[in-house]
Amino acid sequence: MPSSEPTGAETEDRDGPESGDRETVVPMRVYKAVTVFSTLFAMVGAILGFALLDSATNRATAELSEVNVVLAMVGVASILLGAGVYAFATRFRAEEMGNAKNGDDEGSHNG
Repeated sequence: MPSSEPTGAETEDRDGPESGDRETVVPMRVYKAVTVFSTLFAMVGAILGFALLDSATNRATAELSEVNVVLAMVGVASILLGAGVYAFATRFRAEEMGNAKNGDDEGSHNG
């Protein structure tokens, strides 16, 4: 007779094998500060990066030999740094926030 209790494999699929490694639970005040400042830094990094790329390529009108490669690389690095900061900040969640993956009222259908 099949049991209604989830097996170890089903529990692992629902929670993920490394669910503890992917999220960091912090107090709400820290969560708000991380969210605000990481979004600010990500936006500044992306905008600055695109401005540097624009400047390095002379508004995308410069010939290939006239492109300032160092400035273009700094622009791309700034964009990547901003994206990395934003991606890192999404790892945090507040203590008061529930974990949507652990909702008992939802089925475990895939799709």
